[in-house]
Amino acid sequence: MTQHRIVSRDAWVEARKQLLAKEKAFTLERDKLSRERRSLPWVKVEKDYVFEGPDGQMSMVDAFAGHSQLVVYHFMYGPDWEEPCKSCSFWADNFNGIVEHLKHRDVSFVAISRAPLPTLQAFAKRMGWSFNWLSSEASDFNYDFDASYRPEDLEAGNTTYNYAPNTYSMSELAGTSVFYKDDEGSIFHTYSCYARGLDMMNTAYNYLDLVPKGRDEAELEHTMSWVKFRDEYES
Repeated sequence: MTQHRIVSRDAWVEARKQLLAKEKAFTLERDKLSRERRSLPWVKVEKDYVFEGPDGQMSMVDAFAGHSQLVVYHFMYGPDWEEPCKSCSFWADNFNGIVEHLKHRDVSFVAISRAPLPTLQAFAKRMGWSFNWLSSEASDFNYDFDASYRPEDLEAGNTTYNYAPNTYSMSELAGTSVFYKDDEGSIFHTYSCYARGLDMMNTAYNYLDLVPKGRDEAELEHTMSWVKFRDEYES
């Protein structure tokens, strides 16, 4: 960082304008990509998934909470895990404030994990999270949307993640899935993303991309090895 190029204010403004032109072009391309994302064909959800929520068992229709659109974050927390994934916790710290905004654009938001509901509720209380976090412990939901894996399937090497052969050995992985419910109550899967596709849902990472050091992960053992639960960072 000490060797970074230093210029006059006028030179900096000129360089900034050149980058701004590229940023505007990128924004237009991103808008185009978002339109293409929304234009993807849909797949009808045929299974009657059942989840455990704060008021007991609930259907997938219930998860829509009266809205026509549903966003699900597949939160890595296996039934026998002592703690959830730290990286998923990093993402989840972005969720609380957006739920009310999404509701006013006809969108319901939930996180879904395979850990039992009391386990999820205890950790949510620790973190101060208020977003809706459901348990799919008795459901195939996370398996069917390539976010959880049975041991025998991992052993056989016939699992997929991010639309390619799964190279991980973990029973849980992260993802986001989107669904639409029509007036007749039919549910359709419209979109899912995984891996780096989740970056756009992490506000902290987007801010880090603005600062001089960026994410500063290049020299780490793996990119997110610095991440801790929010209440475990040293002051």
